[in-house]
Amino acid sequence: MITIHGRHITKRSCDGISRRGFLRIGALGVGAGAMTLADLYRLEAQAGTQPSNRHKSVIMVFLGGGPPHQDMWEIKTEAPSEIRGPFKPIATRVPGIQIGECFPKIADRMDKCVVIRSIVGAPDRHDAIMCLSGWPHTSLANMGGRPSIGAVLSKVQGPTDPSMPPFIGLAARTQHVPWSDPGTPGFLGIAHACFKPDGQGMSNLRLKGTSVEHLEDRRRMLASFDGMRRELDTNGTLKALDSMTEKAIGVLTSSKLVEALDLSREDPRVREKYGDGKPYQFQYDGAPTVNEQFLLARRLVEAGARCVTLSYGRWDSHGKNFDLVKDHGAKLDQAFSALIDDLEARGMLEDTTVIAWGEFGRTPRINKDAGRDHWPQVSCALLAGGGMKTGQAIGSTNRLGEVANNRPVHFGEVFATLYHNLGIDVSRTFILDPTGRPQHLIDREPLRELI
Repeated sequence: MITIHGRHITKRSCDGISRRGFLRIGALGVGAGAMTLADLYRLEAQAGTQPSNRHKSVIMVFLGGGPPHQDMWEIKTEAPSEIRGPFKPIATRVPGIQIGECFPKIADRMDKCVVIRSIVGAPDRHDAIMCLSGWPHTSLANMGGRPSIGAVLSKVQGPTDPSMPPFIGLAARTQHVPWSDPGTPGFLGIAHACFKPDGQGMSNLRLKGTSVEHLEDRRRMLASFDGMRRELDTNGTLKALDSMTEKAIGVLTSSKLVEALDLSREDPRVREKYGDGKPYQFQYDGAPTVNEQFLLARRLVEAGARCVTLSYGRWDSHGKNFDLVKDHGAKLDQAFSALIDDLEARGMLEDTTVIAWGEFGRTPRINKDAGRDHWPQVSCALLAGGGMKTGQAIGSTNRLGEVANNRPVHFGEVFATLYHNLGIDVSRTFILDPTGRPQHLIDREPLRELI
């Protein structure tokens, strides 16, 4: 947290400021225990990260639980009733492409979207690892695992602005914790972990009991307290620490991050287009359908974030699958289409890639509870923006929706495409693991259909 002690003081210096009443910058929601924001900046500096003027970005929407591909983007009209389900296909703005009837707004924006109907390579695991890194959980697990794309961007490209974290995770903690994973830093370490602006984090970003002017007084007081140690500092360590603390204070005094997270500043008409996703239904141990997180993601990207992740809904539909798709699908349709429109209106769509997908698909056969069970053999994804060749449906499954019928697409190919959209050549860019060995960001090539 960030605590600025104000009035509860016992001893005062001659300028009226308590020697104990100085600011304490604590863990800013990065899950690092005693890791402070200044520590985070310090570690980034040690890792050699430098700010970049270029600003490509990605918004990753995790549909935790595994969305049913055959009820969303590829309706199986010719399958028998025990497989087909009740949904009908609808035409889209792109001739020849049909999607499920629960997504009329996305259908009307299909020229700006891509559906992939043949995602392969999923393990039967309820977590977000493949959707956030493109690697299985076992890859380099002895070193901390592969870093998520947000952590890679933090390392390779760094912040666009010293007061804006490059990697932000919006998902609140879920009862099934892996569904709220924003993406881990893996072997890159905590210096490249995401910032989580949850309730506690937001509170921590406010100046408590003081003004910006008072904060500056306290900063100067800290400097004066350490004057003697500065004189004895022969290797420049304390000077470096000062620099990192200044950057941390910069987050507070710039207010850029706080303003981006404050939806009350948004035009009410824009907020209405996104909706709020309420009432939250079928949530159980997963994420609620918070449509406003899509709007927050846009505001954060606009303010300078490179990667924003969120978890939307709970798609583990072992029962009442079709009721769930009607509910979650309609809300996703509104939020995703509003985000496309918003990014386009602001001239950001070409630079921002949006992707929505889950950890695996659902069984072709409907079970006795009107649900679909786990099906890692094939899944799906919806993308938009990023300068891609949109207006496409890539791949398909067989008549029963069991396996990829043509053009199977691996998770890694999607990530190679995302990196390409972000201006990163995966064939030439490497990151060092803890042993000093260079590692590829991903071991696949970008989708030739999209670049």
